[in-house]
Amino acid sequence: MLADSRVVLTGIGVVAPNGIGIDPFWESLLAGKSGIGEISRFDASDYPIHVAGEIKDFNLQDFLEERVRPNRMARHTELALAAAKMAIRDAGIGQSELSDFGPVPIVIGVSNGAVDVIERGKKALLERGPSRVSPFTVSACQPHAIASALSDTLGVETRTLTLSSACAAGLDAIAHAWEMIRRGKADLVLTGGADSATNLLTVASFCAAGMVPDVNGDEPSRVSRPFDRERRGGIMAEGAGVLILERMETALARGKRPYLEIVGYGDSVDQTESEPASGIKDSMASALVNASTRPECIDYICAHGPSDPIIDRVETEMIKEVMGDLAYKVPVTSIKGATGNPLSAAGPHELATCALIMRHGVIPPTTNYEFPDPDCDLDYVAEGPREADVATAMINLHGLGGGNSSMIVREVAI
Repeated sequence: MLADSRVVLTGIGVVAPNGIGIDPFWESLLAGKSGIGEISRFDASDYPIHVAGEIKDFNLQDFLEERVRPNRMARHTELALAAAKMAIRDAGIGQSELSDFGPVPIVIGVSNGAVDVIERGKKALLERGPSRVSPFTVSACQPHAIASALSDTLGVETRTLTLSSACAAGLDAIAHAWEMIRRGKADLVLTGGADSATNLLTVASFCAAGMVPDVNGDEPSRVSRPFDRERRGGIMAEGAGVLILERMETALARGKRPYLEIVGYGDSVDQTESEPASGIKDSMASALVNASTRPECIDYICAHGPSDPIIDRVETEMIKEVMGDLAYKVPVTSIKGATGNPLSAAGPHELATCALIMRHGVIPPTTNYEFPDPDCDLDYVAEGPREADVATAMINLHGLGGGNSSMIVREVAI
């Protein structure tokens, strides 16, 4: 293995409210179709908000041949296992070939954690006594549960690592995996993020903190409106994005056509609570330097854009500060009008979106963007899918606690 190796994306697994699998996910983005709907996983009639980005018609046993017991694991772990299965298949790697890469590093980002498992344990404790709490509660609710479950089901020797940095965790995990391959510590890494925030306690907590909008009575599919004048707040969601990153030479040697190449990354922390996401300016600038590139080389920005009245405006301002006059010439979209905010799965979903844009030469519109906001005055691709030659793209994420992460990806030049 060589230091400073080029790192490419070769496999994508997506589980999102707007589609399970690459094709449904992509078709939904192109059509501007939202996956936001009425909450069905529990009775939300007494809650201040009744809508979320849930993944409908999901059954883990549709993805895993071996016997699985979903009642022994958290919802986000189920979603991650399915996404990983799809990513490995998409990368075209068989079991024996995967073994040749061993031990395979697994780097996963989580944010919300296994609150649903804790809820089940507490319910059993209160209603049936301490002896009736499931013995699998301990292993299922640990932050490292997703990486451990992936290791158990992969069937090859692995190394595991879990990162937790709120909504940016999935992108941060990808950046760590990128660095491992770049520095010659691995030839292939399974990486990404998963979260499921659509449970009783998490939704109630976000409502109590005033972090979700009062949109009850509105059409659910239209409530997440990134950069739109009528936006009122981000919508909670669940999802998973698991990816296969490889050293360029390894991918080409086995005849795999890469989706894109990762070339730079930067992170930062907001310096003031009054302007959340203001630190995106520093993460974007750092990513550009790390990628040895300039603002004029950026053809597209996949924004954090959660549909928040403040954060969308601040991110727009920070893009203009970093990009200068070029900001008005670069398409900027958010996929959260279609997906809601799936926390640590957001970064992998954005990376998958950039990969599909480069593969197909089309930028999807920002779902539900209709009414221009004078404070958000960039090109949000409002007219529908746009044909475009995107050679270099930037990805932005902001998380609770003030963390920001940005990544630069590039069309593969072989």
